[in-house]
Amino acid sequence: MTKETVGARLKKLRLEKGFSLEEVQKKTKIHPSILKAIEEDSLINLNPVYVKGFLKIYCRLLGADPRNIIPDYREIKTEVQLKPKAAVGKVARFSLPRINLKIVFIILGAIMAVFLTVGLIKLIAHQLKNKVPVPIARKTQVSSEIFSKARAPSSSGIRLGIRAKDKCYVSLKVDGRTVFQGELKKGRFESWQAKDKIEFALGNAGVVDLEVNGKLISNLGKKGQALRNVVVTRDGLSIKK
Repeated sequence: MTKETVGARLKKLRLEKGFSLEEVQKKTKIHPSILKAIEEDSLINLNPVYVKGFLKIYCRLLGADPRNIIPDYREIKTEVQLKPKAAVGKVARFSLPRINLKIVFIILGAIMAVFLTVGLIKLIAHQLKNKVPVPIARKTQVSSEIFSKARAPSSSGIRLGIRAKDKCYVSLKVDGRTVFQGELKKGRFESWQAKDKIEFALGNAGVVDLEVNGKLISNLGKKGQALRNVVVTRDGLSIKK
């Protein structure tokens, strides 16, 4: 005669008591899948201590002595109390090792620090890439107050200063050599010196003020008017046709 298994004995007792698996689950808080596995003797990958704990709870509900049901039963002096839901999670999935939370927080902090550092480096690189370099003035810039003061003509040559009240195209030669050709932006002041002659052209004569050999000249032309062949010598300023 085949010996009756532990699971079969517990199932028989449950049916004799008139309990369904759902009623047992509510009273013991043991998951139905574990109860079914117990009755089918198919509990695997579970710590034997947990198995005996579930069997003891099941036996007590059915009014049976665990020592008569569980083989090699011995009372454990310090009984481990398990939360049923936590045990269910371990059976349904897999047994998880204990994790040191302090180490986890240190690792997460290090990862966050790396991401912040990389983000900061990318931000700085983006700003440097898009930063417009400040051009180095080829001539000395002066403020409007300095420009407004008349300067004595230089005895050693010719001096010309141009201040743009709005953007203006300028093409300029010093003693026959082209030294400037481009747009003079609003608020910009440039000055040049020559030995004999300065020749220049303006794309918008009405938006510039000139300083010729220390003397101020305004309203050289109308706004939007282009002037060519403007010449500065020791004798002053002239416009050739």
